[in-house]
Amino acid sequence: MLARRTLGRIASQPKALGAAPTNARNMATLREIELRLKSVRNIEKITKSMKMIASTKMNKAQRAMQAGKEYGLANSELFQHAPAEDAGKRTLFVVVSSDKGLCGGIHSSVTKATRRAFAEKDKVDEDSPVMVIGDKSKAQLSRLLPRNLVMSFNQIGRDIPTFADAAGVADLILTSGVTYDKIAIVYNKFVSAISYESAIVEVESEALLKESPGFKAYEMEDDVTRDLSEFSLANAIYAALVEAHACEQSARRNAMDNASKNAGDMINRLTLQYNRGRQAAITNELVDIITGASAL
Repeated sequence: MLARRTLGRIASQPKALGAAPTNARNMATLREIELRLKSVRNIEKITKSMKMIASTKMNKAQRAMQAGKEYGLANSELFQHAPAEDAGKRTLFVVVSSDKGLCGGIHSSVTKATRRAFAEKDKVDEDSPVMVIGDKSKAQLSRLLPRNLVMSFNQIGRDIPTFADAAGVADLILTSGVTYDKIAIVYNKFVSAISYESAIVEVESEALLKESPGFKAYEMEDDVTRDLSEFSLANAIYAALVEAHACEQSARRNAMDNASKNAGDMINRLTLQYNRGRQAAITNELVDIITGASAL
């Protein structure tokens, strides 16, 4: 009886100032988990919405890519019948990228392909100039090849690229005053809806077209060769732009799909952790109530 009264007096005494309850730490942890759950759910909503938008854009981009490929096939047939002879090593690299991110390693792919091309020193001059379409690859190449970067373009391909965009880029390249023997366009080649690969297509300059055996067999004015060279460059850039745009939308859709799946897995783990912590807090409260009741 004396022991029970003593325990009752101890239990009824007020707690020291500033002392936290026993389950305060659990409550704080549960609150943090709840806030994190809310933020992850919001992120999941955003990634799902971006996936739906990218899926819609990907269908449009694929239709534009099928039409744009005809321009590239026409160029390939032209250069097949007019192969270049004794092309120099000074190559102008035109790297096709974009200004937007959240699409996996689509921009790193063309950057790595450019670095691999520069590593072949027996084929490419180490002082070869580089021009970049898009801010993402520009930021990467400005660190890797700062001395070779001579020009960059942005705000191109925000929507489906047009031939006018490609013609504007080609005109700026030809009027830039940069000297080169040939042009190599580095872009992402569309393989399927879930895969792509980097590719390089070469475009002959006006001087190489004039010296090719296929053109030497005919008499033509200089304006014809110059116009053909400009048009073939615009064709090649347009074909690369539309195909790279389709790859970008496909990669963004896959990236947002993976992000949504990861968010779902994280929500399941956090929900389980929250429920376990809540159960532990309730169990601790019940133990305190039962202990206090038995002490009276």
